[in-house]
Amino acid sequence: MPLSEKVSFPGYDGDLLAARLDRPTGKPKAFALFAHCFSCSKDVLAATRVARRLTEHGIAVLRFDFTGLGASEGDFSNTNFSSNVQDLIAAANWLQATYGSANLLIGHSLGGAASVVAATHLPDVKAVVTIGAPSDASHVLHQMSRADLDTISSCGRAEVSLAGRNFTIRKQFVEDVKDARVKEAASKLKRPLLVLHSPIDSIVGIENATELFVAAKHPKSFVSLDDADHLLSKEEDALYAADVISAWAEPYIGTPRLMDFYAEPPAEDYDVRVEETGTGNYAQHVVTRSHLLRADEPLDQNGQDTGPPPYDYLCAALGACTSMTIRMYADRKEWPVEHVSVDVGHEKVDHPDTPNTRIDRFTKQIRIKGELSEAQLDRLYQISARCPVHKTLMAGALIDSELAD
Repeated sequence: MPLSEKVSFPGYDGDLLAARLDRPTGKPKAFALFAHCFSCSKDVLAATRVARRLTEHGIAVLRFDFTGLGASEGDFSNTNFSSNVQDLIAAANWLQATYGSANLLIGHSLGGAASVVAATHLPDVKAVVTIGAPSDASHVLHQMSRADLDTISSCGRAEVSLAGRNFTIRKQFVEDVKDARVKEAASKLKRPLLVLHSPIDSIVGIENATELFVAAKHPKSFVSLDDADHLLSKEEDALYAADVISAWAEPYIGTPRLMDFYAEPPAEDYDVRVEETGTGNYAQHVVTRSHLLRADEPLDQNGQDTGPPPYDYLCAALGACTSMTIRMYADRKEWPVEHVSVDVGHEKVDHPDTPNTRIDRFTKQIRIKGELSEAQLDRLYQISARCPVHKTLMAGALIDSELAD
């Protein structure tokens, strides 16, 4: 089963960008970088489905939110097409330093145009793919009304509704996309280019695919997505696009440069594998059957702070189990619990009954929102102590260890 890891890295202006690395079990045969569409996020269905399908073909995919979008930090109104290109370069550099070279660059819609331009600054990228991409970055202005553009021109900014959400668009954004030279970048790409486009795309017309294809030098390829819409909202269209990308890229991506250490899934009869990442003093991969996490120590403990320390994971297990137990009981009773949260702390304290002995002390603060009576709240509080992790910590545990062959 493919693994998925939440990661983050600094973007073009130092803001922390939220990202997700989807990867196959074992070492991938290539790394791809996915750039999402304008005003979308890394979790848009097209990005998620294409990435996960590519992992089935052995390709790991890093998808991230551009500055000011999704879960990333920063102010969207201060960004533009050029900053998206710089975010892509930052993502590729982070990927290369952390896991291995980005071999394949994939961009959807405006992210495709940004990928073409970014690739001219990334010598390790071996091939580029665009999905429904405009041949001119200023095409994105077609999503704004003439009144919006007039307001931006006269006032320097305007609140614009895009895909049902409001965004502040500044004059510098408009000027920047008008100055972008996507077709010129395509002509100087010097890398294989695959253009994927639907002939019925109502957002970015098929003529854009023609212009990109004509501008690019060989080797280049065009594949029609037939009945797909611009966002590849039908699952079969996204999966087909991913299958085409994998087959097309195979001759170009070759063998990637990988870090010497890479996480493998746990052995049979075990639930979790923890192994060193090969970077830093204490950084670890934490691998379950379907998830990839990280553990580390903070900077003041000679770690790199790339993940939570071990006791934070123990606190997280206690908090998650407590919250889930409350939710399960409330749902079974059909009580109107709207939201549950649990804060957990940990410290070493003197044992109350045994002198000169230290013991672990966990503290929990439970918040339950909803129209509940005092009796219901009291009952949920009692139930919270029945969560399995709480009971395990209170009772203690046996740990059997052995050296593997």
